[in-house]
Amino acid sequence: MAALERGDVIVFPTETLYGLGADALNAAAVDQVFELKGRDRQNPMPVLIAGEEMLLTVARDIPPLAAKLMSLFWPGPLTIVVPGRGGLPEPLLNQQGGIGVRISSHPIATTLVQRLGRPLTATSANPSRQAPARTIAQAKRYFAGRIDVFIDGGALSSKTGSTVVQVAGNDVKVIREGEIDAETLRKALES
Repeated sequence: MAALERGDVIVFPTETLYGLGADALNAAAVDQVFELKGRDRQNPMPVLIAGEEMLLTVARDIPPLAAKLMSLFWPGPLTIVVPGRGGLPEPLLNQQGGIGVRISSHPIATTLVQRLGRPLTATSANPSRQAPARTIAQAKRYFAGRIDVFIDGGALSSKTGSTVVQVAGNDVKVIREGEIDAETLRKALES
């Protein structure tokens, strides 16, 4: 926890892939994640939250369809882009001012967010255009000497990462199909 509290970046497991974690409300820490990853700042990264109270620290509004998806698929591998609050580090927001949020079902990720008491960045632990890390050994190959804290959660089996959807009013747009396929989402919303 000390590393996150002082603004450092860590590697930690989620229910899909290993992630690069930093205090998402610390702009310098968020910048460090982008630098480590070599990620385009126009490509926002999602954050993990611990629950509704924390959701309201980053989301300006929760559209009803987003709330329905949250109740059906959280905790789990569904990142939902909702309207973001002002004052958040800019690289977390898309061009429409949306922020991607999810509650992880991985016990280590959940504990980290709860103990930090703030949202945690959750981009995959790999340099841009490289394969995501599914083991701590892969993550260390990418970031040894640049990150000090690696939390081993064993081998992770996801091939795709979380599914990412954007919710605006009555519209749900799949931005990236991941562990939850578009057909499953469609059926869930129709029920």
